[in-house]
Amino acid sequence: MLLKKSFLVALILLIIATVAWELYWRSQGYCPNLNDDKPLWAKERTRVEKATKDDIVFIGSSRTYFDLQKKEWEATTGIKPIQLASTGSTPLPALNDIVENTNFSGTIIVGVTPGLFFSTTYPGADPWHRIQSKVDFYKDMTYAQKSNFFLSIPLQKNLVLMAGDEEAWNDDKDLKSLLRNIQIGNRTEEEIMPPFYNFGDVSYDRNIAMAQRTLVDTAFANSIIKVWNFFGRTSPPPEKESTTNYFLKDAKKFIDRGGNLILVRLPSSGGTRFAENKFFSREIFWDDLLSRIEVKSYHFEDYEQLKNFTCPEESHLSKEDAQYFTKELAKIMIADNALTNTKTN
Repeated sequence: MLLKKSFLVALILLIIATVAWELYWRSQGYCPNLNDDKPLWAKERTRVEKATKDDIVFIGSSRTYFDLQKKEWEATTGIKPIQLASTGSTPLPALNDIVENTNFSGTIIVGVTPGLFFSTTYPGADPWHRIQSKVDFYKDMTYAQKSNFFLSIPLQKNLVLMAGDEEAWNDDKDLKSLLRNIQIGNRTEEEIMPPFYNFGDVSYDRNIAMAQRTLVDTAFANSIIKVWNFFGRTSPPPEKESTTNYFLKDAKKFIDRGGNLILVRLPSSGGTRFAENKFFSREIFWDDLLSRIEVKSYHFEDYEQLKNFTCPEESHLSKEDAQYFTKELAKIMIADNALTNTKTN
């Protein structure tokens, strides 16, 4: 009897504490958001296994993720794309996974963010490990992990306290993240990365759009720009030849089996664009890459309707701009016969 009462008291206290904790964070302006983690990527990756010649896969870094909106792409082309871009990542492991582990021969659209595309082929480097870890998780995912993911989705959609993204945002609210964000001096004397806050809203079908706060809160947008500046200062020099050769090997294998490969250079602006022009000039990186392989390619600077965007935090389009950009880019590709498999033809 006493055990039963103790259990009920503990349960009531747990519920009260959970509700109080949730209400506190909501009072601070936070809202529930899905975690963009490995299981969500793996769920999308399963679509490639049954994909046909008509299907389209997006790979790349966060610009490919933010700037190409799935709903607008489907409305324009008639094809719902498979979104396999990964934040802070080179697209090379994702392309290699599709080429080596599937029979897919449809269309792959590769987003080229120079600082990441040409960054490295070293497995231990962050841009490589981020996406490779997703590929490995997909291959090795257990039934328990699958069950845990599907059971967690309702909680992620409804509870702020479930915010614990693999990106390790400074505004994640799970206990592990709160403890991680406690800083006690600088013991290594290395430059400390500025606080990095979540600025994207993720949907279950793995579409991400820039959070409205990034547009209306200049201080918040500037905090993200400081992170880009930090990465620019601390990142090692690019490995242009090794990354280019790695890409060309897989690209040619994919094309030889009948695949359609398309390269896209997505927008940037402000100081980020200035730095890219200085350290990743179009002639030396983008143009040289295209001189080595014959594929359709689209650089945002070459089109009036695509070249004048201002990115709120210098590297990604706002939700509204991304929707417009997606529709216009798809129209350009259709007119150029780059997307011969669209259902609108």
